[in-house]
Amino acid sequence: MKKYQNFINGKWCDAKSGKTFENRNPANWSEIVGIFPKSGKEDVEEAIKAARTAFEKWRLVPAPKRGDILKTVGDIMSARKEEIAKLMTREMGKVLTETKGDVQEGIDTAYYAASEGRRLFGHTVPSELPNKFNMAMRVPIGVAGIITPWNFPMAIPTWKIFPALLCGNTVVFKPASDTPATATVLVEILAEAGVPEGVINIVHGGGGEVGNAIVGHQEVDLVSFTGSTEIGIKISEMGSKTLKRVSLELGGKNAQIVMDDADLNLALDGVLWGAFGTTGQRCTATSRLILHEKVFDKFMSILVDRTKKLRLGDGLLPTTDVGPCVNEGQRQTDHSYVEIGLKEGAKLACGGDIGKGGDLDKGWFYQPTIFTEVTPNMRIAKEEIFGPVLSVIRIKSLEEAINVLNDTIYGLSSSIYTKNVNDAFRAIRDIKAGITYINAPTIGAEAHMPFGGVKQTGNGHCEGGWTVYEFFSEWKTIYIDYSGGLQRAQIDT
Repeated sequence: MKKYQNFINGKWCDAKSGKTFENRNPANWSEIVGIFPKSGKEDVEEAIKAARTAFEKWRLVPAPKRGDILKTVGDIMSARKEEIAKLMTREMGKVLTETKGDVQEGIDTAYYAASEGRRLFGHTVPSELPNKFNMAMRVPIGVAGIITPWNFPMAIPTWKIFPALLCGNTVVFKPASDTPATATVLVEILAEAGVPEGVINIVHGGGGEVGNAIVGHQEVDLVSFTGSTEIGIKISEMGSKTLKRVSLELGGKNAQIVMDDADLNLALDGVLWGAFGTTGQRCTATSRLILHEKVFDKFMSILVDRTKKLRLGDGLLPTTDVGPCVNEGQRQTDHSYVEIGLKEGAKLACGGDIGKGGDLDKGWFYQPTIFTEVTPNMRIAKEEIFGPVLSVIRIKSLEEAINVLNDTIYGLSSSIYTKNVNDAFRAIRDIKAGITYINAPTIGAEAHMPFGGVKQTGNGHCEGGWTVYEFFSEWKTIYIDYSGGLQRAQIDT
């Protein structure tokens, strides 16, 4: 058992209250991964003060030099990839191949961010007046509050923290209480790579105490949050009181369409990975399968058979296909939606219960579950479950499939399997989602591409790619008049 600390102004320290909380392995709840500080408003205050002071020097470091530090971060992460992945599996449960992928996404993001240090492009624009030069450049904003979820405890923090730092901001980071160890390792690596004191700070604790204190603080200039739509709305409301910039990446109810001309074997692989990878605990997870009636029976027969063969277990074991839910509460949520589906009249094709027997009794396992005879108006077809529960909806045409897919409050990821290029392009045009895959599952984002959704999945900002650098910087317009006399724009023309 290891005792962890906050990192504030370049020093590791306990919560001022002395309170702590335990971080446990969801595959074996008796195993304590670590003890963490249960911080409060006083700890957040100290971290924000440190970040505000450090900002005045960090903003003056040339962006390519900031990028060089992030390049070193990527190198260290690469060297420690296996170690970080094993720790991540212990604290949040997903299988080792997936946690290695989580770390790799952080590595990719580090190297991409490093290159952006030499590409924070501005604009030069012709002036309407003679002997005058116009340009616009991007400048740092200030202190960034970063609040991240537990399902991607390395990738998602890097999506936010690396661009924030590269743009010249300082950071106060609150990771999810279910995955504080991986977050701490990330901060250790940043410090080792040469990020100066006060530029990166981590404060552990609950959302009510630490998260709210960050969002509501006058000296925090911008907040980036990934989590539920319900909490995102509250953060938006709190942030608006101080007019801070807020980026929200929220819920999803993603669907995979399979048309009658699709490569069924490819589509089967896609839905199994999309629905049950990470135990369904992804914002982009395939929660709905929209299946053409002409291939419905054949497809479902094979899908159910393959789903039943998926092996539950500890994610560190090479025999495991599906790990545990992150905690007891999440497993109970999954089961409550199974009960809701049954009451609504859906038919249980497989699963529908907790994982039992042997080592499964030690953790929070849930059977991969499939519902058929689901109608679009059912709660299991509209609400985010965030677990290994798939709702299958029968359709007759592409138009019906797209209408069903769009019929939720969310719009994050989507997928269609078809060999018809015209149908594929119609889907790209008409699906209301931030991400659309053609002949691939709803999961699998790449670090150099924008990531985000529409409708109640977010508030218009994207993670990843070049777009996130727009959020973490702001534009400054410069006019240089070398005419030697007073020129009045618009008035003298």
